[in-house]
Amino acid sequence: MAEAADFPGMTPSPARRWLRRTGALLAGAPLLAGLLQLPAAPAQAAEQAGVKEASDAGTVAVAVDSLSPSAPADGDTLTVSGTVTNNGKQAVTAAHVDLQVGDALATRSAIDRASRRAGSLPADDGVTVGGKYVAKFAKLTPGVAQHFSISVPVDKLDLGKAGVYPLGVSLSGETSAQPWDRVLGVQRTFLPWQDGEADTRTPTTVLWPLMSTVHMTAETGSNAQQTPVFLNEDLAKEIAPGGRLDQMLALGKQLDVTWVIDPDLLASVDAMTGSYRIRGAGDTTTAGTQQAVAKQWLDELQSAVTGKEVVALPFADPDLASLAHNGTGVAGSLSQLKEATDVAATTVETVLHVTPSTDFAWPVDGAVDPSIVKVATSAGADKVIARGDSLAETGDLSYTPSAARPIGGGTTAVVADSWLSTVFEGDFTKASASTLAVQEFLAQSLELNLQTDKQRSIVVAPQRMPTADQARALAQAVTQLQGGTWSQPQQLTAAAKAKPDPAANTKVPSRADYPASLRKRELPRSAFEEIADTQDKLDNFKVILANEARVVTPFGRAINRETSTSWRGRSAAASAFRESVRAYLDTLAGQVKLIDKSETKLSGRSATIPVTVQNNLVQGVDHLVLRLTSTNQTRLEISGEPYAEQRITVSGGHTTTVKFSTSAKVNGQTTVIAQLYTEDGQEYGAPVTFDVKVTEITATVMLVIGGGVLLLVLAGFRMYTQRKRAAARRAEEPEDADENDPGEGDEPADDPQDPAGPRDRHSEESGPSAGADDHEQASDESPDTEAENADPSGTGERVDR
Repeated sequence: MAEAADFPGMTPSPARRWLRRTGALLAGAPLLAGLLQLPAAPAQAAEQAGVKEASDAGTVAVAVDSLSPSAPADGDTLTVSGTVTNNGKQAVTAAHVDLQVGDALATRSAIDRASRRAGSLPADDGVTVGGKYVAKFAKLTPGVAQHFSISVPVDKLDLGKAGVYPLGVSLSGETSAQPWDRVLGVQRTFLPWQDGEADTRTPTTVLWPLMSTVHMTAETGSNAQQTPVFLNEDLAKEIAPGGRLDQMLALGKQLDVTWVIDPDLLASVDAMTGSYRIRGAGDTTTAGTQQAVAKQWLDELQSAVTGKEVVALPFADPDLASLAHNGTGVAGSLSQLKEATDVAATTVETVLHVTPSTDFAWPVDGAVDPSIVKVATSAGADKVIARGDSLAETGDLSYTPSAARPIGGGTTAVVADSWLSTVFEGDFTKASASTLAVQEFLAQSLELNLQTDKQRSIVVAPQRMPTADQARALAQAVTQLQGGTWSQPQQLTAAAKAKPDPAANTKVPSRADYPASLRKRELPRSAFEEIADTQDKLDNFKVILANEARVVTPFGRAINRETSTSWRGRSAAASAFRESVRAYLDTLAGQVKLIDKSETKLSGRSATIPVTVQNNLVQGVDHLVLRLTSTNQTRLEISGEPYAEQRITVSGGHTTTVKFSTSAKVNGQTTVIAQLYTEDGQEYGAPVTFDVKVTEITATVMLVIGGGVLLLVLAGFRMYTQRKRAAARRAEEPEDADENDPGEGDEPADDPQDPAGPRDRHSEESGPSAGADDHEQASDESPDTEAENADPSGTGERVDR
């Protein structure tokens, strides 16, 4: 980071140097006199005591919990409050807390060095304020924390010109082993001092990120509303009163900041406003109950961003560095980024009713290299949010330049200040940590403003997902900064359009310079290969659906979530999420399948084979082709070819059976394969393989059938000859009847002497058997079978399964 040149007049004044030297001599005089009075052996003991004193340094912890005002003005009273805790084994007596004010720090790196030794001894931090501005304790018991508070008028601090002054808060006292007054603990911080309005105010952009981890699964209900399923209730906890995102929202709406939002967060909370379910053990889910909380949070967010600048990152905040380093060699990875960018604006507009900026890309920690810049801009972004420790100054520039840097190809790097952006990282559960961070933030900002009279645009880009404690500390610092006298708020788009400093570094560091600590947390290439495989399965599945949006939308967003930056450092969770998406897609695709078939037997040279397709989805499927293939076409042909195809359409929750005509040439067993295909020729689902056993008509069977046919022909011929003989007998009878013959119209009387017995009056009209002549013997055989159909056999038997 560029440093400011030392300011003239910032060296200690002669009077102050004299006071410091005199104080040091007076403090050491009693100890020196005592040492001069000791013999040689005691002198050795004193030397050992000196070593012991060094080892006991810092035995009392000093915590500055509050410093108010953070940036005092002329006429203010500075109040420093905190606690002192004796961490040693001996009680400390005659203890007192003092304030020391050092000389103004001349550079930003000097402020950074001072912050790194905030609690280190020795504690020579400047002139002690002394007098009545001291907190005294008769005794500090080991392990017991005691509160202190010192209030001192600013004019008693002997501050000079505007600048950043080191402020030391030290605890001095005695122990029984070392009965002399010495410093036992210290805490250093900074006192930004700007007396009146600055000649030039620095436009400062503060990014306020609203992001979270992945919460929604790819699974949705089969109802019309497609009830979403969440991984857990963690998001509900974050947006509930007192949760992290609830506090981020409450703090951000009081500040003049640029909101940087992951659209996936908005989509997830919006889904919670309706019916939703929570994934449980196994395949179980439970109903979500936080609809009111989700609605209230979104309502407050809509109010907070009205009239403010909103930047929308690509959906689910994809990890640009992982994609650049490990994903570009995998087909389809860049198209996923483009899709995530396209859906971002629509999501924000739909949920928040504001139009966001979508032309910013934000790599992890602002670390860039040429490949990251190329990927970041491939989806349409022309501005990349980098950070000063990545795109660092390499020349002799004596001040921090403006954030905007042209880096070629029409792309602008918006370089966030690294010191201001990283000061709120770490554990902020203790008030003292927050106080020190706020003071360091203000100190760096003021020192930056004092570097030159040239106005520059500065950007602050904190960590993506600050904790609630970190967010509160950042909000406190931004509140003080925006209420101060040397800075003014600015939107991110304005900072990106500011005139670049011609002397600023515009060379993007090489790929080899990318931090190893960040690289080892990236998504591996195997992750992108799994994502590509899932996308291929989705593409193959959606083409058969009557309403593909029901599947494409939830799975498309789930695939976007698989590349989220939030998976960094959580490789096991990331892998489990990818597997769950793929498994659920396989489950859905498996609902459209072929029903298994057992062995099929065909008797005859031709037959019809049925194949059944089942659709257990709630929607219909179309654009499917069923192909039936014979593995031995010499033995069995299907529709005269090795295979046959038929188009398939199945309504939701139904099955359909398709019949294929087959032709057998020889008997035996043949394997047949049924396989579904999409219309573009891609296999769909698993094939069904079954055996077809063909039984051909043999010579013996043909003889039996031929004999039966011959018998039928002979029986027919015999009946024909019998009819002819009966007709001949009737023709030979006399035409005139004798006198005993009945008259015309009368029926003949039965002759009781006729050996044939009574005659049936209908015997001549009763059918074929009535035509037998009078010489027919009782031993004559009559047909013992009914007449059979002599028509040719059909095309074969139907085999319905």
